[in-house]
Amino acid sequence: MLSNLVNGDILRICVLTQYKSHSLDRHITTTWRMSSLLGNYVTPVPAQQRLGPHWYLGSADAILQSLNLIYDERPEYVAVFGADHVYRMDPRQMLAQHIDSGAGVTVAGMRVPRSESASFGVVTPGSDGRSVAGFLEKPADPPGLADDPERVFASMGNYVFTTKALIEALHRDAEDENSVHDMGGSILPQLTERGEAALYDFSTNHVPGETSRDQGYWRDVGTLDAYYDAHMDLIAERPAFNLYNRQWPIYTHSGQLSPARFNAGGMASESIISAGCLIRGQVTRSVLSPGVVVDPGAVVQGSVLHDNVHIGRGAVVRGAVLDKNVEVPRVPPSASTRSGTPSCTRCPRTG
Repeated sequence: MLSNLVNGDILRICVLTQYKSHSLDRHITTTWRMSSLLGNYVTPVPAQQRLGPHWYLGSADAILQSLNLIYDERPEYVAVFGADHVYRMDPRQMLAQHIDSGAGVTVAGMRVPRSESASFGVVTPGSDGRSVAGFLEKPADPPGLADDPERVFASMGNYVFTTKALIEALHRDAEDENSVHDMGGSILPQLTERGEAALYDFSTNHVPGETSRDQGYWRDVGTLDAYYDAHMDLIAERPAFNLYNRQWPIYTHSGQLSPARFNAGGMASESIISAGCLIRGQVTRSVLSPGVVVDPGAVVQGSVLHDNVHIGRGAVVRGAVLDKNVEVPRVPPSASTRSGTPSCTRCPRTG
């Protein structure tokens, strides 16, 4: 999300955080250094209970409680983008359509199979294809599109607001005792009813360096399975999401680490191996974050290992997502089978 905004020359960014946010706050403050001379910044904003003794009640309430940031900057337009999605997008193209439409809010949408609609907010386009005629939050059986009955437009959770419309909508929502105070579930339906909502078709967005395979890629990584699948998308010979597009780069900070090293017997195939890794076992179809150690005789298959994971000698890890600093213990020699193959330490995907 941050890379898309910065690549698109949106350079005054606040990241609203709340639950156990220290590692995220530290990453932002140590990685994202913008030119203060030009007034640009990326800054984390923790919940501050500005409007009473409660934390954020929802995404709309989070922005309501942070309106001081908007009052300080006084922008004409405000982009509100979710942070748990993987995609490439030039936000300037969406902003240009929003300005041209005169709408109060423009929501980015993409076509998904109607069978998947229960996982998304579903936007019903108007007859002109750009206005929003209706919005349903995670419906079980929504109507299909007029030109494609088996598909619907899913909201991507990315919005561009005219500032005045956003502030007025947030205050109306705050006065509604029955509201869930959510951007998708509350603010978008409210502005849809007022005829102030427009739809931006994500498939029309193009970024430099894209390929026919990764153009239009988007994945919501809000569930563990989706998070795992997004990593597997990276390691195909023709990846569905290309990390190597230097014209629209993904910015991050991986620390001051030595290059990855492979000792005798260590090997990796169809994998991404980060800096600081030490591979003395076998790794296939996996993504290894910085500092991972795989000991001799260990096997890692189809897994995602976060920073500083240590896989002990003889252990086998398949289909796993392991959090940072996890240590999988070595398999004692006595646990070996007659054929000499060590027994498996299996780490379920939910682990």
